[in-house]
Formats: sequence, C-alpha cells, structure tokens
Amino acid sequence: MDSEFTKYLSEVHEKLEHLLDMSPVTMETPLVGAPTGGVYLFSENDNYLYVGRSKRRLNTRLRGHIKKSSKDSPLAFKLAREATGNTEVSYSGANIRKELLADPEFSQAYQNAKARIEKMDIRWVHEPHPIRQALLEIYVSVVLKTPYNDFDTH
Repeated sequence: MDSEFTKYLSEVHEKLEHLLDMSPVTMETPLVGAPTGGVYLFSENDNYLYVGRSKRRLNTRLRGHIKKSSKDSPLAFKLAREATGNTEVSYSGANIRKELLADPEFSQAYQNAKARIEKMDIRWVHEPHPIRQALLEIYVSVVLKTPYNDFDTH
C-alpha cells in the first residue's frame, strides 16, 4: 500500500475508539464541546444508525438534521423514504427529492424523522483534515455497519 495513503489511515481506528468512548448527548441537551470539523454518529440505544461529517462547526451541522426549514438532512430523508415505502432512488419523476418533499404524506414522515433524530444519541470526534475525515466516516460506517450510510453517488 502506498505510504502516503497509509499515513492517512494510521489514526482511523484510534479515532473510532475516541468516538465510541464519548458519553452520548442528544439534540435536547446543549452540544457543548462540539468541534469545528469532525465526524459524528447518530444512534438509538446500542444501534448505530448513521455517520456524517462536517468541515464546519459540528453543532451547526447537527442542528441542520432537525431544523424544520432545512432540507439538508440525509438521515431524515432516508428514514422518511423507509417509512413511506419510497425506497427507490430516482433522479427524475415522482421519486426525486423535490417531488417527495412536496407530497404531504412524505413531508410528514420527513418531519417525524427529524423529531426522531432529535432524540437520538450523538457522539463526535474532532478531525479537521478533509481526507482523514472522509476515510474516518467510511471506516466508522463499515465497522459499525450503520444502515443509513450508503455512499451512493448523486
């Protein structure tokens, strides 16, 4: 394996351990200590559900997952797709994001998903470097088998 790439990989497992060692918080509690740049994990009890990352302040990104006006919550969107049976991803027609969000049933499921996310456990780990951050997101998702990360392209 290329030595330059290996340097990026050298810290991912240790960062995963730090992530899992963090006492979880929820959106209902103050997000004290959330860093600028890092990887976050949503879970319910011992079920790890979704890993995300942000180069900005994590508390801003985390709040974007539950803000009513925000349409930038991939986890809420996936939960709403699951709840309504609209699991087929499409880039045209009735299953595109814009059309689904205009549907009252889907829109309600999307808001319900945001309310669910608000109660989820959240953990994070600081990682400002974009390449290590991307590798860490993938590593955590693979190791914890988070069901709502698919890494499909747009």
